[in-house]
This record gives sequence, structure tokens and C-alpha cells, in this order.
Amino acid sequence: MKKSYIIFFIGLSIVFTSCRSFRQLSSKDNNSSIAVKKRSRTGGKTEFLDNIEVTPGSVVTSKQKSTSASTRNLGSENSKPQSTDPLFNVQNASYLQLKYSVIIGVPVDKLNNMNLLDEINKWWGTKYCMGGSTENCLDCSAFTQILYRDVYHNNLPRTAQEQFNASRKVEDLQESDLVFFHTSGKHGKSITHVGVYLQNNKFVHAATSGGVMISDLNDKYWQPKFRGAGRLN
Repeated sequence: MKKSYIIFFIGLSIVFTSCRSFRQLSSKDNNSSIAVKKRSRTGGKTEFLDNIEVTPGSVVTSKQKSTSASTRNLGSENSKPQSTDPLFNVQNASYLQLKYSVIIGVPVDKLNNMNLLDEINKWWGTKYCMGGSTENCLDCSAFTQILYRDVYHNNLPRTAQEQFNASRKVEDLQESDLVFFHTSGKHGKSITHVGVYLQNNKFVHAATSGGVMISDLNDKYWQPKFRGAGRLN
């Protein structure tokens, strides 16, 4: 009988120990599904809790293990978010940067060539006329010629075809590249129109319809007429 009591008490102890372990395990599983926030007691070092990397002072709400780069960004007091808003840094932007950031569709801090913006604004809306090269009216190649002379201090030939022939053909468009078109029929190869590439698929040119303006290379009118881009060597 005494031996039976001993076996009974041993079995009862095992049951209590198992229940306590099960409760601890359940509690651990439940806590792993919520956001983790824990102050480090190891001198500011990153700790690992249930496969979640945590930087002191930050909160991780994902069940996935965060990368070291993301936790550094979350925990850094000096890190500042970067905006992609076209009006980023508006307090330090000029009127021309604000105006053309909206037209071109880029943040103002991407428009750093103020001489280019000044020149575009000077000619903005000037009427188109074949052979013209004055402030009263001008054609497309006269406009690119003037733009290159006054902004980039380079001399371009007079006609669009000559400008095409004088430039090195490129595919990775950059600001100041010349963009060429054939506007007299669908399949012609001769160059009849030219503009200057800006950013975000936009180019400035003297158009027959609206004078000096900014258009998009993906526009349904210009896209099929595009014949390539050129850059001065």
C-alpha cells in the first residue's frame, strides 16, 4: 500500500508539471502573434524573440523576421523619410520649379537646371511659324538651336534633319538629348520635327498646334512618329 501511494504522488507531480509547461507554451504561441516591443537590457543590442528581430525602441507587427536594414531604419533617430511627392521641399523651391514639376511630373528637387527652366519659360507659348527664329514666332529646329546655344553653349545645325545627322544616336534618354520625329506620313524615315528631352518621358518643343510647349513621348500622336534620340558627342 505504501508503495502504491508513492507511485500515485509521482504520477500526480508529472501531471502538474505537464500542465504548467503546456500553459507556458500556449502563452508563448499567443504572444508571438502580436506586436513585440521590448526594451533591451544588453546595452542597446538587437534581440531575437520567437524568430522576430527587434531593435530597442521599435515595434514589429509582422510575423516575418525583419531584415537588419529595416530594423536599423526603424530604430534610428536620425533617419528621415524621403518623399516622392512632386512638391517635395517646396519651401526651398522656386516658382519655376513648382510650375514645371507639375507639368513634367517630377519632384521639384529633380529640376536643378534653372537656366533650362528660365529659357523654357521665356519661350513658353511662342507661336510656331515655318522658318521663324524670333520671339514673335519660330519653328522647331530654331527653338532647339536657341536652347542649345543659350543653355548648353553648343552650336546646332539649322534644320531638324541636320541636327539628327550631327548627333550620336542613344536609347537611354537623358535631359538635353534631342528627340526626332517624322510627322509627314506613317512610314517615312526623314526627320521633320525635333525637340529637347527633359525627364519622365517629357520633351519641350515648338509645335505647330500650340507653339512652345511640353509633350509626352507616349502620347498617341507622338509615339508612332518618334524616330529616335540623339546626343552631341
